[in-house]
Formats: sequence, C-alpha cells, structure tokens
Amino acid sequence: MQTVKTNQLKEGMVTAAPVTTKKGLPVVDEGIQLNNALIARIAFYDIDQVTIEDFAEPKEDEDESIFEPTYSQRVTSSPEFRKFQEDYSRSVDNLKRSVSSILSERTLPGESQLAQMIQPLLAGAPSSLQMFDFLHNMRAIDDTIYAHSINVALISNTLGKWLKLSDSDLEVLTAAALLHDIGKTKIPVEILNKPGKYTDEEFALVKKHPFFGHEILQSFASLDPRIKNSALMHHERCDGHGYPQGLKHCEIDDFAQIIAIADVYDAMTAARAYRAGLCPFQVIADFEIEGLQKYHPKYILTFLERIAYTYQNNRVLLSNGRSANIIMLNKQFLSRPIVGVKGGTIDLSKTPDLYIQSLL
Repeated sequence: MQTVKTNQLKEGMVTAAPVTTKKGLPVVDEGIQLNNALIARIAFYDIDQVTIEDFAEPKEDEDESIFEPTYSQRVTSSPEFRKFQEDYSRSVDNLKRSVSSILSERTLPGESQLAQMIQPLLAGAPSSLQMFDFLHNMRAIDDTIYAHSINVALISNTLGKWLKLSDSDLEVLTAAALLHDIGKTKIPVEILNKPGKYTDEEFALVKKHPFFGHEILQSFASLDPRIKNSALMHHERCDGHGYPQGLKHCEIDDFAQIIAIADVYDAMTAARAYRAGLCPFQVIADFEIEGLQKYHPKYILTFLERIAYTYQNNRVLLSNGRSANIIMLNKQFLSRPIVGVKGGTIDLSKTPDLYIQSLL
C-alpha cells in the first residue's frame, strides 16, 4: 500500500481503503479502480490524499494514454479561482465580524456596506457561468451560517440580475440575503451541525430561527423592511406549507421569495455533516416537480432556465457510471438534457432510469 496525494492520482490506481470526506461520508469504496470521474469526485470533496494498492508507473516504451483534466480540475487550477478562494475567506470573516457587532454592540452596517462585502467575489466572477463554477468547487466548506449566507447572497444577486432588478434593489436584496439566517446564531452549534436527524424538539427549535432573526433586526428602525421580512419569511412557501407563519403567495415579501430559491439551492448542493451535497441537476429536478406550487412562478422559472444553461457543455457523471457531455438542454425537462457519450447521444428525458449523478 502507498499514500498518494489527490492531485497525483492516476487512472488505473486501486483504492486500498475506503475514501471518505473529513466528516466521514463515503466517497469511494475500498478495492475500486480509479478513473478520471472518480478522481474528480475525490478532489471535489477536498480530500488531501488516498491510500492505494502498490502501483507501478508505465515504462517509457509502454503505451500510456494521455487524459485531459476534467472541467472541475481546470476550474480549480486557474489563478482566478485561487483569487476567488482568498476573497471568499475574507468575505466570510467580514460577515462574521458584522454579525458579531450586530449582536453584541447593536451596531448595524448600512445596506451599501453590507452589499459591498461580496463585491470582490462578484468582480472576480463577472459571468453567472463563472460564479456557479466557482461556488460548485467551493463545496468542501461546511458552514451552515456564514459561508452559506455568502453563497445565498451571491446566488440571490445573480437571480436578481436575471430578473433585471434595479441597482438599488439589488443592493438591498444582497444585504437581505447576507442577514437572512442571522437568527441561527441563537441556535446551539451542536444542534445546527448535528450529524443525524433532528428530534422533534430540536427541529421545532431550528424552525424558530426566522422569528429570532426578525427579532434581532426589528430593533433597527432605519433598516429596510424587506431585509427584516426576508429574515422572517425565507422559509415560507406560496402553497402555505412553509414556516413559521404558513403564509401564501402575495403575503410573502418578494425578496424573501427570491432568497428562498437561493437558500434551498445552496443548502441542497452543499455537503453537510449528515449527507453529501446533491448534484445541481438533482436539485433542478426537485424544483421542476414542485417548484411552481412552492415558489413565485416568474422567479423559479427564470432561475431554472438560467441555472441549467450555466451547465451547458459541462462534463457529467451518469448514474450508470459513464461520463458524458451536456450537448443540448430540453426546455420541458431541464434536469434531463441530451448528453453525448462515446459512440452517440442519449436523451435523458426518454430514459427515466438514467440521470446525471454529478458534475465533473
């Protein structure tokens, strides 16, 4: 056996022990021969090294296939992504300090100052394609309040631009997204990060965080009411099955409805202590099934179409273990595009048992 750094893994190597995330989630079983798709999956979860069976390098006179790096590997090796990582860490630290000031000193930055917190990230990823590429490859960060709120602010800002909001509204929306989960600071960390199912009592407490957030922000009279409403209403749903008040449709603040979509998308695609993150196309599929009932039709339809297009031409891993390229989206079934595989194409809308398992 030998230990190999993830960036030095090669196709043909065989795992000598199970590969797991830092939280213990299984990624690759023991005794599996690695291919580029599995190597990309290991790198995706920010795993530093892997134990493999003894592996002999091919001799110079032997044929050796040359494999292109995956799309994800090209993204993460770029200087733009490394700069984004640095700016991202600073933004998370700045948000922590701002929230600490709100809670302990009762001082609140203005909407412009809050929105400015993610400006370096927006500048570092000027297109929505870059933004989601970068966020997708930041998924090793497991933080249910601050990193999550930065992500939700970036996604909400992007959706706001797709909806053609004014600059002033974008500023308020971004600030609202940054503070939407401030109420979680009142929930014990051991409950928020619990690696298992909540008890009924724990879940009832977690569901109070919108009330806690609204209570914290309500004392700031000059704060835009849409920011306060977003803290209170981002878990409400148009069909009345949300919480904490069971509001419906126009009873829910518009900004809270936009943030709700970004919040769910980020929460489902991010890894948590109790599960791996879902593939964006699995989240898109969930939105397609019940999105029109739960979310504002204009907001969810805009989001689904635009988010699916950001992954056009991406390389993906199918549920049968084959890798493929997305070559054409299907507007009726955005989660099931036409993909290209070796030897032809597959229309996933006509193969219900086959789906996109992960991005590569």
